[in-house]
Parts: sequence; C-alpha cells; structure tokens
Amino acid sequence: MNRPIRVFLTDDHTLLRNALTMLLEKQFNIEVVGEASNAIDAVEGVIQVKPDIVLMDISLPDFGGIEATKKILENLPDTKVIAVTMYMEDVYLLKFLNAGGRGYVHKSAADRDLLKAIDTVMKGEVFLSSAGVQVMANQYVKNDNSGEVMPDILSERERQVLELIARGFTGREIGTKLCLSPRTIETYRERITIKLKLEHRSELVDYAIRYHLLK
Repeated sequence: MNRPIRVFLTDDHTLLRNALTMLLEKQFNIEVVGEASNAIDAVEGVIQVKPDIVLMDISLPDFGGIEATKKILENLPDTKVIAVTMYMEDVYLLKFLNAGGRGYVHKSAADRDLLKAIDTVMKGEVFLSSAGVQVMANQYVKNDNSGEVMPDILSERERQVLELIARGFTGREIGTKLCLSPRTIETYRERITIKLKLEHRSELVDYAIRYHLLK
C-alpha cells in the first residue's frame, strides 16, 4: 500500500480546521500531520514536518496566506499548496497562482472539491474549483481582444461535456446533468482528448477558457 498523503492545515478558525481534519482522516490514504492558525506558525510548521500538501487560507493573521505560500515554496519547492478560501476575486486567485499555488478551492465547496483537488495536484496538475475556473474565464475574456474562434472540431454534446469537465464536475455529476451514464461520459471525454490532442484536466480547462466556453 502506498504511504499516506501528508497534509498540513492552515486556517485561523479552529472549527474549520477540525472539520477539514474529520473530512480528510476519513480517507485511509491521507494523514493530517500538523496545523497552524497564522502564517508565521504555518511556515515554521511546514518546514519542520515537510508535508506533501498544505491547505492554506488566504486571510491569515500577520502576513497572510499568499506570502506564507511564497516562503514555504522558497524552502520546500516540491510542496503543493492548495488555497481553501472564501476569496474568489481575480486579484487573490492570480496572486496565489503566481506565488506557486497549485489548487484553489472555495470554502463553501470544500466537502465536494477538496479531495478532488488533492488528487489532482498530487498528479502534478493545477486544480481550480468551478468558481475559480469562472474567475479565470472572466479575466481571460476581459483581457482578450483576439476574437479567436473555436475550431469546429467538437460536436455540440462534446462541447457540453468539455464545459462541465472544465467547471470541475465529475463524470457521475456530468452524467446526471445530461441524463447519460458515467460510462458514456467517459467515452465522450476520450473522444474530446483525442480530437483536441489534450490529456490533463488543466489543459482542457485552458482550452475551454481560451475559446470562451465558460462565459
């Protein structure tokens, strides 16, 4: 059996840290190895225990979660930091990603998205919750003056599936929304990846944003 994924929690609300601990420790392959309520203790604690993943609130006492992320990655560049936050404004999201963050989850959807985020970043990809994807799409549209038209490669159903994949829905959730079986959704996903010559979800998200599927 693979060793557990080691996770460090950082949030200034004790109740939320307790709730996240309960959520994570129900998973047999995740171990919570430390926690902190402020940025200074987070940086010191993470450097000491060297976790695989840090769950980081953006709003923290002292110098905040984005600066803490920078300091952690200066010392432990292979550590993966996921923001778990109430902030969805583009200024926070972009600053966090520029600081080296690998995932961005809204607190209201943590029970749905957090485990997916951990799985995604452990595979070397970037995870954005559906709200985060929408922020990136809005930012792209605001700054994009190219008028680039999406190539006529995908069928209408494949476009629907691609949009929902980009928004962070699972195959089962997409099947429920489109009244199709999970196996059928997986077939559509395979067709999409072959047609677009893309494999990872992060690449599919980039494609969906580039061609304004998430407007």
